[in-house]
Amino acid sequence: MRVELHPEARAEFRTAAIWYDEREIGLGDAFITDINLTLQLIAANPQMFPSWPGSATGIRRAVVSKFPFVIAFEVEPDRILVLAITHGRRRPLYWLTRTAR
Repeated sequence: MRVELHPEARAEFRTAAIWYDEREIGLGDAFITDINLTLQLIAANPQMFPSWPGSATGIRRAVVSKFPFVIAFEVEPDRILVLAITHGRRRPLYWLTRTAR
């Protein structure tokens, strides 16, 4: 299934990659690789990821394996919409207004 990033999720992705690269050369690339692998897993089998706790709207979450990030997404009939690529311990649920529903 096709995966699309909400414009704000795309900006979060870019900002985090730059932040990691400023800390250590190459770490931003590792972050990008890890996010992209997680997005591929989401595309292949979105139902394998649990619903976001407390979410009644069907938002799912995928925990990124090597970085403290979580990907929030919705499964729609023709696409998967990534709502946020967010640090797992910061500002919970700030992205809820981005839902398509």
